[in-house]
Order: sequence, then structure tokens, then C-alpha cells
Amino acid sequence: MPFAPKKPRPPLDEPALFDYAVKALGRRMRTEAELRKLLQTRVESEDSGAAKIRAVEGRLREYGYLSDTSYAETYTRLRQENEKFGQRRVRQDLKQKSVHDAVIEEAIEARYGQSDETELARQFLDRKRLKPPQDQKETARILRRMMTAGFSVGTIRKVLSSWKVDEESLQALDTMEEDISEE
Repeated sequence: MPFAPKKPRPPLDEPALFDYAVKALGRRMRTEAELRKLLQTRVESEDSGAAKIRAVEGRLREYGYLSDTSYAETYTRLRQENEKFGQRRVRQDLKQKSVHDAVIEEAIEARYGQSDETELARQFLDRKRLKPPQDQKETARILRRMMTAGFSVGTIRKVLSSWKVDEESLQALDTMEEDISEE
């Protein structure tokens, strides 16, 4: 038995849109761009809908519920403390969430400016329970995991060197570093 098509929801007025936005922010942190996209589905597509969204965003900022700066700071802190991600990964994630570059750089510098990336990489490896590699295949797997987690090639090289990985694998890492720097 097929499902009945969904009935279109009527557009919300400004007070109802504000309540909807507060509930959405209560469920999950959102950037200004993410919230704006969510609200656009609940208003009419004309200029009046855009005006309602601007008014709701203004009230949310006034109450301190919506701020890309605080979102970026919180997101960066959580990714560093809980996930043990490197700054490259956090920067990339925030860009995908449409946070402005200046806000991203400020949050990254505040969080990662004083931290030791090599120690963070070791904590990441411990968290993922990764052991020193026994062959090149395992080395490549660890390398990919660390690159995905956002660590620089130099940091990965330091960690792998401390594990006494064979020189051939480290040379492949140097070639990768040259390729990345050319981009």
C-alpha cells in the first residue's frame, strides 16, 4: 500500500516562525546559514517570507540564541576535546557549514594556537586504538586516518617516526607533502 502524498504545510507567520526557530536551535546547534535554509521551507517564497526570516534572525541574535562566532568556538572546542581532530579538519567542516573565514580563523587560533598538534595526534591514535604499523599497508591506513582527522603531513611524519616506521614509507609521505604544498 503506497503512502499518501504529504499535504503542503501552510506558511508560518512571524511569531510561529520564531517559535519554530527556537525549537530547532534547542534540538541542535546551527549556523546562521543552516537556520536560514531551514526557515525558508516554512515561509512563503516571496519577499514577505525573506522579511520574516530576517526579523526572526534579528530577534534570535538579540537574545543571544544565534551567533556564528559562538557556534564556531563551541564546534572547535568539542572537536578538539572529544574527537581529537586536527585544525585542518575543523576548518574544513566549518567552511562547509557556511561560517565566514574570519570567524573560522579566530576560533581555530583561539583553540589550536597554544596546543601541540603532535600530542593531539597521539591522543587521536589512542582514542582510535591504533597500534604501530607492521607493514606498508597498515602504515597507509594510519596515514589516511590521520589525514582525514585533519593533521598536517609534518605532524604525521613526527608520529610515524616515533613509531620507527620504515624509511620508504616516510619518503612516500614527503612526496605527498610536496603535492599538497603545490595545490
